[in-house]
Amino acid sequence: MAGGNDAQAPPDATELKRRRKNPRLAAAREEEAEAEAAAEPGPGGALEGDEHHFGNPDSLTRPPIKACRSAGSSSIYFQESPIKEKTKADDSSEPKKPAGRQPNIYTPLKERKVDFLEKNQDHCSTTSQNDGKSQSGFHKSWTVLLVLLIVSCLSLFYVLLSGIPSLWDTTLSSRDTQILQVFRAQMKKIKNTYQSQDPGLWKRTHVFLEKHLNASHLHLEPAILLFTAGQEAEKALRCLSNEIADAFAFSQNATTIKINGADKAIMDSDTVKLEVDNELSSGFREGKKVAVVHRFELLPAGSTLIFYKYCDHENAAFKDVALLLTVLLDEQSLRKSITLQEVEEKVRDFLWAKFTSPDVPSSYNSMDTDKLSGLWSRISHLVLPIWPEKALPVEGCT
Repeated sequence: MAGGNDAQAPPDATELKRRRKNPRLAAAREEEAEAEAAAEPGPGGALEGDEHHFGNPDSLTRPPIKACRSAGSSSIYFQESPIKEKTKADDSSEPKKPAGRQPNIYTPLKERKVDFLEKNQDHCSTTSQNDGKSQSGFHKSWTVLLVLLIVSCLSLFYVLLSGIPSLWDTTLSSRDTQILQVFRAQMKKIKNTYQSQDPGLWKRTHVFLEKHLNASHLHLEPAILLFTAGQEAEKALRCLSNEIADAFAFSQNATTIKINGADKAIMDSDTVKLEVDNELSSGFREGKKVAVVHRFELLPAGSTLIFYKYCDHENAAFKDVALLLTVLLDEQSLRKSITLQEVEEKVRDFLWAKFTSPDVPSSYNSMDTDKLSGLWSRISHLVLPIWPEKALPVEGCT
């Protein structure tokens, strides 16, 4: 009994005084009393289950820590909140996922990388297409500018050549200039002799032949002139054609080839064709620059086809020469008011009647309508009428 009384003896006055002054013990006692009161069921104050009252949520940020004293000891320990213990228990009660089933954090990264690469590739392709379109437009713009520049240069070059006629004379050699001067002087003398001729005859003849002399290095075809007249102007037709041909040849220090159709009228067509071919070919090869064929209408019809060779627009045997043909019409005279188109039609119809008449002997080389049409297109470059002259000498013109 004595031992039991000692064990339960109250603490001395000093110990009691210390305990009363310790605020932590006082707070612990108060909390313990509150907990015991809360544990007792009361009207409307009972808590259900494991719920604990921690005070007003607005004034507390964490649950209070309980201070407890073990029986028969002065040591104090702090008890964790039941909520925290429950949370730990709940966490410990959750089954751990196997390591093999852990979520792979690299999978979303790979997907994001693939998406990024695809978007980047689409952006690059779009950018390259835009760059390609811009480059294509750039090249087209430069091409258009280059074409415009070339056209402008060619136009300027053409204007300089065609707009300044004096440039042509300055580019000619001294020999070409001398040729032009001699030809102009000779044509002036002829014009003074044949004063009854129409001014258009001199103008067209002079321009036509001088143009051929100016372009001596650009010959594409020979110069073909056809003179015609009525019966009253036969002598003027022969003399004037000879003098114009001689002026053209003299200016180039050459001579004239002269062929008379009247001398070959009754000869065989093939023979005449061969003779005319030989005379023209040999004469032009020797350096002669012009040929006069008098009375073209008297040549045998088939023989005239040889002029395909010398009067063709593109494939003439000699392109730097001139050929003057004369046709004497059956009419006594030509009226002064006749136009050049009427003259050309009159000569064409006259040759059609002469070369395609039933009276013309038929042979392998004889003329027909198709052949004559081709021949006429080659010899009718310029058809000019000749008027009779009263002041011509009786002799000296052959």
